[in-house]
Amino acid sequence: MAKRIPWSQDELLVAFRLYCRTPFGKLHQHNPEIIELSSILGRTPSAVAMKACNFASLDPVQQARNIAGLGNVSQDDRKLWEAFEANAEAIAADAEAAFARLTGLTTSPLEDEGELGLPQGATEIMRVVRARLVQGFFRATVMASYEYRCALSDIAVPQLLNASHIIPWKISVERRADPRNGLLLNALYDRAFDRGLITFDESLRLVVSRRLQTDFPPVLQRQSLLEMAGKSLRLPFRFAPDPKAMAYHRENVFS
Repeated sequence: MAKRIPWSQDELLVAFRLYCRTPFGKLHQHNPEIIELSSILGRTPSAVAMKACNFASLDPVQQARNIAGLGNVSQDDRKLWEAFEANAEAIAADAEAAFARLTGLTTSPLEDEGELGLPQGATEIMRVVRARLVQGFFRATVMASYEYRCALSDIAVPQLLNASHIIPWKISVERRADPRNGLLLNALYDRAFDRGLITFDESLRLVVSRRLQTDFPPVLQRQSLLEMAGKSLRLPFRFAPDPKAMAYHRENVFS
């Protein structure tokens, strides 16, 4: 029997990254991306897919759906998951850095870096580089979790979709990369959510601000916002929105 080679911390981070950003139905040994990654890691495609799928055993959304993991969750897997729950930003940055070290590849540039500002000086450049890595991880994970469809409109055009932070980026560093602090919304709903013009109640039904309830609203405003009030948010396949984050948005962002 071949000797089992322990997974290094970098390999675990890359496997976790794979779990986060790959649609669940594509986490299998025949996925070309997994085949390519396994070649780089010097492991079989089935081993890489299995390790990524093991994290499903620790995901409450998968547990609720009775989608069992493979029963091989290690203590290191569990520690990594718990570390991510405690500080998603740190683990996201570590995972992207590990991916770059092991593969020589980097995350694709962000389409929207408005929150990050322009870097000035070495320290500021490092801060912005880290922020880009974290934001890239967040967007890819939220996109995959919602299966590349707006959670309200079902629009499935990536160029029109934004990974929206529930607790704003500037408020919590630890939750910047946390997909449970994210929603996938089209550009209109993302801007309305960010500006506190819409939110969701405890049952995840859309609530529209009175600021949008004018006497003679334009057709788009009426059809896309006012008449959507009460519509339920479509839940993601993994990393369901955190009720505490949603409560924060209702109490501190929505008005």
